Amino acid sequence: MTIKQVKSGWQVNVQPGGRGGKRLKKTFSTKAEAIAWERHVQAKVQQSPDWAPIPKDARSLSDLADLWYELHGKGLASGKGTHRRLLAMSKAMGNPRAEALTADMFAQYRSKRMAEGITANNMNREQAYLRAVFNELDRLGKWKRENPLKKLRAFKIQDNELTYLPLKQINLLLAALQTCRNKHVTMVAKVCLATGARWGEAEGLRVSQINGGVIQFVRTKSSKARGVPVNRQLEKELREHHRRHGEAERVFGPAMSAFREGVRRAGVTLPKGQLTHVLRHTFASHFMMNGGSILSLQRALGHHSLAMTMRYAHLSPEHLAETRHLNPLAQLDGVERQKRKRRRRLRQATDRKYTTRTATLPVLCLPSNDRRKDADSSQCGSLGVFRVRP
Repeated sequence: MTIKQVKSGWQVNVQPGGRGGKRLKKTFSTKAEAIAWERHVQAKVQQSPDWAPIPKDARSLSDLADLWYELHGKGLASGKGTHRRLLAMSKAMGNPRAEALTADMFAQYRSKRMAEGITANNMNREQAYLRAVFNELDRLGKWKRENPLKKLRAFKIQDNELTYLPLKQINLLLAALQTCRNKHVTMVAKVCLATGARWGEAEGLRVSQINGGVIQFVRTKSSKARGVPVNRQLEKELREHHRRHGEAERVFGPAMSAFREGVRRAGVTLPKGQLTHVLRHTFASHFMMNGGSILSLQRALGHHSLAMTMRYAHLSPEHLAETRHLNPLAQLDGVERQKRKRRRRLRQATDRKYTTRTATLPVLCLPSNDRRKDADSSQCGSLGVFRVRP
């Protein structure tokens, strides 16, 4: 019964959207007022669908992954790979109904994967992919409920040290690459070192992207084209390489395996996961050490956010240079230096005063029985040091 009499009057207890919808309670002094308000609420349900309960959703997690790929993922450069990864995640979690997925369910799946040796960084990526699926389907109107991963926090990852090659190792690496049977690997590495390009961007270079001393990189990770100037010598070498070894428009062929072999021959030890990417780090590091601008580096690398480029800021000669003389230890040293300067100035002033006093005193020539000595003594001036005759 939606209207009943209580001690304080007539109470309306109604779910205008049906079972599972919002429940409203309100008390009135008369039954007529209660009936009128109930009718008003029922009319609001017809005008606003928000009052109606959300119907059950029988779609599985893999169904949502397929729908996301059809409506959005096909337009992404990495859409196919992400779709495969989403399907693998769905299978590993037992492909539950999408509306039954909870943050706790994903957290347990995440713990199990990490126990199998998967890194926290990879799990953060999987979480980001799945969260993005729900967000995108919500924007497209294909998901009505809340994102189940909205409040689940990703793991905090400690930044690794960015490794770069000094000039000596660069020479060793280029010399080792030239001994490889692959005819493309040396030039691909040179493009990466000269422009900061990712290996895939350099390896997929087409001759039409080289023009007027500038290399235009397209199909980049950020989906934005960027141009990086190069010197005339490198441009000439690239055109000559395309003429001799190119295939149609492409300047290079596959060379990743040859680069791995060249690194081994050169004896260069690299952190895990930084094989070809070390060339990009090397470009950025030497750019900053040679006095380059952080904003110019951001544009050259194609970073969407300056925060990503700031990883290289500490290599600039001027980075935090004020810390050398504004720290408390430097201030203590400065106080000691000032004290030493004052003591030195005081000592110099005292020496000058003593020298002035002695310079103004007459020379005392004492008489003797030796006339020749007396004759010499007669030449003593009125100024000078004391001279005592024996």
